[in-house]
Amino acid sequence: MGALVGLGVGVGLLLVWSAFALPRPPARPRGEGRTAVLLARAGMAEVSLPGFVALCLATGAVAGAVLQVVSRTPPVAVAFGLMGAYLPVALVAGRARRRQRELAEVWPEAVDNLASAVRAGMSLPDALSALGTRGPEPLRPAFAAFALDHQVTGRFGESLDRLKDRLADPVGDRVVEGLRVAREVGGGDLGRLLRNLSGYLREEARTRSELESRQSWTVNGARLAVAAPWLVLLMMSFQTEVIRRYSSPAGVLVLAVGAVACVAAYRLMMRLGRLPVEQRILS
Repeated sequence: MGALVGLGVGVGLLLVWSAFALPRPPARPRGEGRTAVLLARAGMAEVSLPGFVALCLATGAVAGAVLQVVSRTPPVAVAFGLMGAYLPVALVAGRARRRQRELAEVWPEAVDNLASAVRAGMSLPDALSALGTRGPEPLRPAFAAFALDHQVTGRFGESLDRLKDRLADPVGDRVVEGLRVAREVGGGDLGRLLRNLSGYLREEARTRSELESRQSWTVNGARLAVAAPWLVLLMMSFQTEVIRRYSSPAGVLVLAVGAVACVAAYRLMMRLGRLPVEQRILS
């Protein structure tokens, strides 16, 4: 019993010592991680984070300066400057959503091409490389880069990892990991696995498309409700006598409360009407 207690105390002291003495891996900032993931999902992984942040700041500065010249009301200029700074983020987020829908639609065709190539006797790396020339157009650049990686390194697993990073797509993660397992396990079930996967992806894309079409009225209504008061404010900016009332403390308070209410209402409507977002696996 005494030996067991001594062992427990020793392990506890070792854990306490390791918590303070061992070096910790540097933590990646959350904002930077989110921005990098967003750019990757939009197919813009080559865009640097400082460059993207500089673009947001420049857009906000231009929008604020233009509204200041038009309205001569600093609070209104600041409000539209903040909107201008968020504009690139909104555009990239929209592009990421469109790209994910586009890839979800073409993945069944790509899997069918893989199944046909494997059935014709091609090896799995060659079949994947062939998608760079014969696959669906949105997927060709990523698979062409995979072909070059595999040709240079000859390491199938590492090439698959880089392919996942280029695609930055949840469906692509599932396909790549399924191919990795099939490659490592071996056997003659690869063709059947690919055919089953193709059918599953088609059914999933069809179901999600129907749900998104029904959801669209909620999204469009939320956007219209948020944009309407700010469009009215923008039109009022050309009436100097009216818009200058927002320079007073009461006007600033109205702008602040309105902005908070718009953001909160928009987030609430989008949260209530959103569909489950598929997360990437093993990324």
